[in-house]
This record gives sequence, structure tokens and C-alpha cells, in this order.
Amino acid sequence: MSAQRMEASFRDPAGFVFRREGVVHRQVNRSYQQEFDLLHRSGLYDDLTADGLLVPHEEVDVRLAMSEGAYRVIRPAQLPFVSYPYEWCFGQLKHAALATLQVLRKALAYGMTLKDASAYNVQWLGGRPVFIDTLSFERYREGEPWRAYRQFCGHFLAPLALMVLRDPRLGKLLRVHLDGVPLDLACRLLPWHAMLKPSLLLHLFLHARSQQQYETTCRRQDHGNPVEPEADLPSTKSTSSKDGQRGRFSRLAFEGLIGSLERAIYGLRLRSAQTAWSDYYTATHNYGAEGLAQKTHAVRQLLEQIRPEAVWDLGANSGAFSRLAAECGAKMVVAWDADHACVEANYRQAQEQRESAILPLLLDLTNPSPGLGWAGSERQSMTERGPADAVLALGLVHHMAIANNVPLGEVAGYIKRLGRWLIIEWVPKTDSQVRRLLASRDDIFPQYERAAFEREFEARYAIERCLAIEGTQRSVYLMKAR
Repeated sequence: MSAQRMEASFRDPAGFVFRREGVVHRQVNRSYQQEFDLLHRSGLYDDLTADGLLVPHEEVDVRLAMSEGAYRVIRPAQLPFVSYPYEWCFGQLKHAALATLQVLRKALAYGMTLKDASAYNVQWLGGRPVFIDTLSFERYREGEPWRAYRQFCGHFLAPLALMVLRDPRLGKLLRVHLDGVPLDLACRLLPWHAMLKPSLLLHLFLHARSQQQYETTCRRQDHGNPVEPEADLPSTKSTSSKDGQRGRFSRLAFEGLIGSLERAIYGLRLRSAQTAWSDYYTATHNYGAEGLAQKTHAVRQLLEQIRPEAVWDLGANSGAFSRLAAECGAKMVVAWDADHACVEANYRQAQEQRESAILPLLLDLTNPSPGLGWAGSERQSMTERGPADAVLALGLVHHMAIANNVPLGEVAGYIKRLGRWLIIEWVPKTDSQVRRLLASRDDIFPQYERAAFEREFEARYAIERCLAIEGTQRSVYLMKAR
């Protein structure tokens, strides 16, 4: 059977992730044998998976390993979709941070710790954040500091603080800084009054100063690439219960660090923000109650005709039609939107109602997530993570064509790469929402008319059905990619 190593999995000598016949497996190398056995023998694995904090796995024949040196091969529960921290709203990043700390707290109780605290170790399964890196656990050694502390602060605490105290859009810094927002940069961007919060003063400002002092010392002494210093940790001058030496990081101090980070994360609360689109389906749409009901009925008909299991809702807003897709049987609906307030509201609703099939994510379709990281392939582009069974593009085309000057042919060509079926809404120039877009600019879009829309999309799709939305000037099409 053919096997292919996954691009993002090459940095950890303990093992790597690969696909065999399209199924994700993880190879555990012999170098990780003791930690892997301790994870299971201690009961930590059973505890974490029972609480839904760690992705469960089953052991398979070691002969399925992709390379020599394998100790075990495991097949984890398959994720329906892989997302990245720079696509998460504030609530998602906060819950991922708390889940990481909860995993760490449990690990410590079983005599283990986490050797890294990357936000990329968290994904969404059944609507909940779940830790996916089974090889991140290592034996806890009394007196040693938590070497992933700086990584946790850069991946979680720094961007969360910036999103709360400056602007939610600063979460996008994680797209540039894939190994976490540099703490010195975060401190420069945060307002001065952030230092009045003891947790931020300790874990960001004093932490950043400690890093800078240590790096300056290293450069002067020409130490090369030193390991994470104990000076990066608070409370490192506690007494070890075993040897009584000063300057060691005791277990009690470790537990205190976890508690302090948890309080810091819990203390960050995003103020609710209203934007032009955050209440679109409840207050500002132009359908009227009857028109919205007709649109819902039309989209439901088309969804029930094709019964897709994986749906991407482009411009999902707060997720009204994403939920309709789930009602019609979709097992995974990725609800993409560029408006942070919409994604945040969508996520909160999904959490409150325990909607396991809805995954709200941030995305600007005019600048979608690209391939990033080493060789541009560690983090997949949006397109590489498709295609979906069906794409919803409702109330979207006029924004692409008129607000962003994207020709209809380009819109059709790009959307075709994202899914096999397409449910798309046509909004004419006479619609009040299009007139609103044109109110502050010249109408330089003579090609934006229904015949051109159908011609460009029909070059790439077979148009199966077209349903007029009664009481409006809009129509909804069902198309199948050629």
C-alpha cells in the first residue's frame, strides 16, 4: 500500500504522521518508546481520551510503518477538517489555550509533562478542542522548568491579550509568526495599561525582558543556540522538595504556573462588537421575513437533493445556512467568514447549542489562507484542504465582483476548485444591497448582469436547477462542477 509522509510532520524525532491509502497514521519511533509506554501504563492516555482532551487512537500492525526505526504505528481518530490558529476567532483560541493547560495539568498528575505547547497541536473534533499530538508527552523530572512556557505565551497568551486590549484582527499575526507572536513585539503593541494586569505583567512583559536579557548575555558569551533558560520562568527560585537546592523549579511551582496561566486566560474577555454584517440575518438584510423564509426553503430543497456530507459555507455570516446544511445531513460544515464578530457569534452559538458539525473559521476570500511554513507546505492552503462535497455561496458574488473588482469568470473558476456541487445566489444590480455597494463608487461593472453570470459559471458547471426567491429579485442556483 502506498504511503506519503505529511508535509507538516518532520521536526519531531519521536515520530511523524503519514497517510496510507488516504488514512492518517502516526509512526512512533523507538527513541520515544519509554515515554509512549509511560503514557499508556500510567493511565494518562485513558484519562485524557475519556475526557475528550486527547484524540484517541488504535494500534495497528507495525509493519505498516513508513520507515525503519518504528516502535509502534497508531491510527488516530480521523479529523473531519484541519484548521489553523490564524483562522480561529478569539473564543476558539481561548478554548484551545485552556484545553492545552488542562492536558498539561492532567499530565503532571500522572508524572508527565508537555514538551511543546503549540497551538497547532489542537484541532476541533465534535465541536470541541482536542489535543492531537500524542508524542508531545514526556516524563516529568523534578526541578526542571517547563520548556514549552515561552511557546505557550507566544501561541496563546500574547495573541489573546492583543485581541482583547487592541483589536480582534490582531489574531492574524499568527499567520505571519507561525511559532507564536514574539513577546517583545506583543509588549510593544499592547497598551501601557496592560502592565496593570499582574498576569500580563508577569507572563508577557517581564517574560519578554527576561528573554532579551538572556539573549544579550548569550551573544556576548557566544553560546550559540542555547536551550530555553530557567530565567524565562516565574518562580524558579522555589525549593525542590527532593534536594533542597535553591533555583530549581519544583512541582509546586509548576502547578502554580499552570494555575497562573489559567487565570490569565480566563481573565481575558472579548467585548462584544457590532459590525456591518454581524446582525445581517436578524436586522439588516433586505428580504423581509417572508423573503428570508423563501430563500431558506429554496436552499433546503437543493441541499436535500444532493445530500452533501462535507459543506463549505463561504461568507457564512453568523451561520444560519450552515446550520441548515447540518439539518439536512451534513456531518461537517466549515462556516467561513471575514468578519470576526460574525465568526465569534457563530462559534458561541455552536458551543452553547453543542453543535458538533459546525466549524466557524475566519477567511477573507480575496486573500485566502495560503500554503505556509517550510517550503510553503507545512500549513496547507485553503484550496488544498478541499474539495468539499458542496459549497454554499449565498449573498457572495456581488461582494466579490463589485466590492472587490473580481471578474465573474475568476469567481467561478476559484469556487470550482473548492467543491463538487455549488449552491449559489444571484443578486442583480437592482437589489438594494448592490445599490448600497455602488452608492460610493462609479458603476464600472457593465459585465455584472445575469446573462454574463450564467455564461461564466456554465463554462465550468452544469446548471441543474434555478429557483427564484419569491418576494425578492434574487435566485438560487444548483450547479455541478464539470
